[in-house]
Amino acid sequence: MIRQLLNDEAGFIVSAELVLVATILVLGLIVGLSQVHYAVVEEMNDVAKAIGSLNQSYYYTGFTAEKASGALKSGTYGSTFHDAIDEGDANCAAIACDPPVAECSGPF
Repeated sequence: MIRQLLNDEAGFIVSAELVLVATILVLGLIVGLSQVHYAVVEEMNDVAKAIGSLNQSYYYTGFTAEKASGALKSGTYGSTFHDAIDEGDANCAAIACDPPVAECSGPF
């Protein structure tokens, strides 16, 4: 009976090995998914910083054309828009980032 118990390989030993292997795999999976989560959050943070630091300022001049007689034939006005720093530019309260830098004023 003892010899039969020692030679028996179907039962407790195999189950214990499977539980051990499954536990190691689950722990490894948790650590791996944690690292994937961290990498995805970092990439999303980089994208948010890139979008927040976009400068939408623009400047263009107008022009006029005159007739041969000297009268005004056509013309357009220029336009400018200065994108001032606001709460949407690199929002450092919600994400970890560098402070926003001053944007240039005037034509590019």
